[in-house]
Amino acid sequence: MKAMMSEFKQFAMRGNVIDMAVGVIIGAAFGKIATSLVNDVIMPPISILLGSGQFEGLTWVLRPAIDDKPAVALNLGAFVTTVLDFLIVAFVIFMVVKQINRLKAKSAPTQAPASPTTKECPRCISTIPLKASRCPNCTSDI
Repeated sequence: MKAMMSEFKQFAMRGNVIDMAVGVIIGAAFGKIATSLVNDVIMPPISILLGSGQFEGLTWVLRPAIDDKPAVALNLGAFVTTVLDFLIVAFVIFMVVKQINRLKAKSAPTQAPASPTTKECPRCISTIPLKASRCPNCTSDI
């Protein structure tokens, strides 16, 4: 039990896990902001343009309610609202990732190609160290 707790602590304190947890929490909070933007700012003017009181209430009734059976309807307004919500979140995440990649590209030093450490023997065409003066395979002078 003690070994398992130690292993779990090591797992939980690893940098990637904590970064992921912070990302999930911030993502959930941003999702609420995007939902509020769609529901409280974008959809009311669209509702006015369409002439309905509430856009999320926009439905297409496939079968009206009959006696004790409820109506069957497609909730088009709720679907469009959810799609807009997704598009806003996806666009913002795209922009954040694009900026992070741009910053990484600027901060990453460009490395020159490594100089060769080996060469080929002109006689036997085997690979030998660059500083070698005699081939260890064919014993010819280089």
